[in-house]
Amino acid sequence: MDLRIAGFDWDQGNRDKCQKHGLAVLDIEHALLRAQNLIVRDVKNSIAEDRYIAIGKTRAGRFAFVAFTLRQSAGGLKLRPISACYMHKKEVVKYEKEIAQIQNR
Repeated sequence: MDLRIAGFDWDQGNRDKCQKHGLAVLDIEHALLRAQNLIVRDVKNSIAEDRYIAIGKTRAGRFAFVAFTLRQSAGGLKLRPISACYMHKKEVVKYEKEIAQIQNR
């Protein structure tokens, strides 16, 4: 699927919620735009709208977990971050093992 993303949909509400775990807006955007992300649909929380979960790296190389949705606006399709946090070491180890298994298939 080829999605052309026109940018990000930020307002004070989602900016404050996403930054409360220590990630800067630029780190969240970087983690979402990295080509090596793992992105899956968040079925549990996709009731009113489709939501997704991304695992990517920040500018400093730390793994981050970002929940987001896609919003259509006059300017095009935008990524709207909902929540973001750094991944704990155990989560990173589990993620790296799962990715290695997938790549070895």
